[in-house]
Order: sequence, then structure tokens, then C-alpha cells
Amino acid sequence: MRLVNFEPRGYQKSIVETCKEKNTLVVLPTGTGKTSIALMLAADRLAKYPESKIVITAPTKPLCNQHVLSFQERSTLKEEIAVITGAIPPEKRAALWNQAKVIIATPQTVESDLKQGRIKLNTTSLLCLDECHRSRQHYATTVLVKQYLEQSPYPRILGLTASPGGTQERIQEICDNLAIEAVEIRTEEDEDVKPYIQEKIIEWIKLDIPEDIEKISTRLRKVHQDLLNKVKRLGYNKPVQYITRRDLLMMQAELRKQITKGNPSAFYGISLIAQIIKLDHLITLLETQSFQAVPKYEAKLKEEETKAAKALLNNPEIIRSLEEMKYYAQKKHPKMERVIEKIQHELKENPKAKLIVFANYRDIVAEITEHCIAAGIDARRFVGQADKKQDKGLKQVEQAAVLQAFKQGEFPVLTASSVGEEGLDIPEVDAVLFYEPVPSELRRVQRAGRTGRTKAGKVIFFIMKKTLDEAYYWSSLRKETKMKNILKGLKGKNEKQLTL
Repeated sequence: MRLVNFEPRGYQKSIVETCKEKNTLVVLPTGTGKTSIALMLAADRLAKYPESKIVITAPTKPLCNQHVLSFQERSTLKEEIAVITGAIPPEKRAALWNQAKVIIATPQTVESDLKQGRIKLNTTSLLCLDECHRSRQHYATTVLVKQYLEQSPYPRILGLTASPGGTQERIQEICDNLAIEAVEIRTEEDEDVKPYIQEKIIEWIKLDIPEDIEKISTRLRKVHQDLLNKVKRLGYNKPVQYITRRDLLMMQAELRKQITKGNPSAFYGISLIAQIIKLDHLITLLETQSFQAVPKYEAKLKEEETKAAKALLNNPEIIRSLEEMKYYAQKKHPKMERVIEKIQHELKENPKAKLIVFANYRDIVAEITEHCIAAGIDARRFVGQADKKQDKGLKQVEQAAVLQAFKQGEFPVLTASSVGEEGLDIPEVDAVLFYEPVPSELRRVQRAGRTGRTKAGKVIFFIMKKTLDEAYYWSSLRKETKMKNILKGLKGKNEKQLTL
């Protein structure tokens, strides 16, 4: 395998020299060529071990397809590249594995085929794990690494990420799980990377909740507070205002253990926490998402047979609130209105602009798309597959077609769920719009990284005041800042690499 149509940058050459000698975690800013590192190392390993295979894993099918294109465009390998995902029948996957020189696959698919004995890693000379920040606990890549080290006579591991995590412990966990021996880190401040970093303009659009909606929200929050107080009486000591969704889920897990020990009151506690989680979601939809989503969620609760759903729907304050919300069901949420206005403004300023709008919920992605089209804006959604009867999502072929059309400028606005966050190589995106802030620093970095790759770009946050939007925005910013400081500290310990 030879590389073609490709001129490596200085820092890429330096990093690959480390990767040749040691299992390496490579942390590079989004858009600075992590895939090129994989290509260069793959070429080196195949030169050393001509009969071996290269295995590259990526968490999503679109990202797998992107790796395939990179190898096809930048190497002499054409027919010997195979993409393997769960959408391919097991027997065909095994045949593809045996025939291919470079295998690009989702880690879950490789793990499944290893378990079933369809494939082996004994001839694999490089295992590259893209978006390796996912490699925690029992995630598929962690399992793969263990089996790879047991089976391969000449193992080499490469982990790639732009955002490994916001704590030293989390980064160390990734390194331990992937048998990492060295860490290569570059930041936006490094002199050899600076020339390739594009400016990102950050913009905040803050909105007030309409007065009538705030009254409904206040009523629902009072019910929420009452339920939390009941949780406190179960013996939970944390102040009510600081109880998070994670706390509630941990409490549920503990209560389930209590059931196995014969504690009948645990059932009440589990149902109580389920009510809080469902009500919290309803409030979030109302305050930060969509008025249309509220009756849809009500209908979903009515279909449930759980005590928690029934208890909520029988609460007089919730009944009253849902009845009042029917008036707003066909009205645009103020955030939705502002997003459409902003898209129109950006396209007026630059008719050739490419914009990506991220939203957490698939229904909101669909609603944004519908409102764009109604406003005369050509927008298409980019979501994963699903088992929902109402919405089957997009198949792998459909995802690839949408991305290709967007790259070629056939339409200006891509509306995306989380499936569009990681690693998609879409050059010249002019702006990324966050329909809502996300609490995770990893997801914040991934989403923002879709712009400012080959030219300056914008990152625009839509924030409803006095809601979770504000809390999530500041939480992810604080974690991102902490992560960058940790990475600088790790790099500072050794100018070139850190051996763990």
C-alpha cells in the first residue's frame, strides 16, 4: 500500500514516528488530520507485515464510510478495502473480512463476530480506534483490545480523538483500556498546528420564556419540587436543588437492589423517581424545545402502563397544565422561531453558506426541518436508524447520500441529531447552530468541530434564560476548559510524548 494525493504535515510526521514504536493515544484538535495519522501508520505496518490486515473501528456507519473514502482517495488500495457493519449479514461479513486488506467497521460488529468465532485478529498488524474517548468500562473497543493483544503476534494500537475527557482519571481510564504506552497531544496553541487552525466566532442568542408559558412551567416545577421532597424523605441527604438526573438513576439502581433484599417500599421509591424523570423531560420540552412536542409526549405517557405515568396524568396540576398547553400546540416555540430567523439571516448574508443545526431529540430535528422547508429553505435531516414505527430514520445508504449532497452544495441546511457529531468530514461548513447547549464537553467539542475546518466559521448557541439551557452551557464550557488545561499539563510533562 502506497499513499497518493497526500502531503503529510510536519506534526503528523512527528506523531507517526511515535506511533510506529508504541501503542499511542493521539489527541488532535478537530479538523487537523487525525485520519491522516491512521493512513500513514497503516502504510508503515503493511510495509513491515505485507500479509497482515489493518482494522479500523469507528462508532457510526457514516464515519466508517468516511474512512473508506480516505483510503480509496489517498492510497493505492482500492478493491481490498471493506466496510463491515451490523447491516451486513454475518456470513457475508466473514467473507469480506477474509478477503480484505483494510477492514473498517463498527466496534460492536467486530466484537460480535469475534464472540461467534467468525473472525480472528491473529493476522492484524494495526488496530486503529477512532473516537476512542468512548473506550470506557465494557464498551466494545475495550473488549477488542484485550482479544487483539492475545491473538496478534505483532500488535500495534492507535487511538484517535479530539476530546478524551475532562478529568485526568477519565483519560487514564482510556489509556488503560487501550493498552496505551504513549500519548501524543497537540493543541491549538502549538506552533506547528497554529497555521492549520481556523477562527471560530462564538455567538449566543438568549431568549425569554413567554409569560404564559412561564406560569405553566412554574406550576409543573412546583409538582417536581414536591416529588423531590418525597424522595428526600426516603433518606436521601443531598439538598433538593442539587439532585441531578444521574443522582436519580443511581438511586433507582440502589432501590432495585433493595427489592431483591425483600424491601417492599423500594417499589414506591422507584415509581417516585420515574415520575420525577418523566416530569423533568416534560418541563424540558416545554421550556427549551417545542410546544408541539408536549402533546406528543402526553400521548406517549398515556400509552404507558406504568404507575409513574398514570400518577403523573392523574395529578390535577399536570392535568391543568396539559390542558392549557393545547392552545399552544400549533404555535412555534420562541426558540424555533429564532432559529429559523437566524438561518434565513445567515443565508441572506451568504447565499452559498452551509449550515448544520444540531438538536438532541429526533422529533425536534424533524420539526426544524419542516419549519425550514415551510420558510422556503432547503433543509434535510441527518439521523440514525431507529425501530420506531412512526420514524424509521435513515438507512446507511440514505445517510451517505444526504452527506454527499450536502458536501456538494445541493442544499444549504443539514439538521442533525447526535449521529452527526463525531468525525464527519464536511469541509467549509460556515456555521454550526446548537438548538440547545449540551452538558457534555465531549459533545460540545464534537459539534463545534464541524465548522472552522478549512476556513473561519461560527458556533451559535440558542439559550432559553433561566432553564437547563443556561446550566448546560456553563457546565460544558467549564468541563471543556478543564479538559484543555489537563491536556496542556500532560503535554507539558514531556515535550514530545507521555509514557504512561
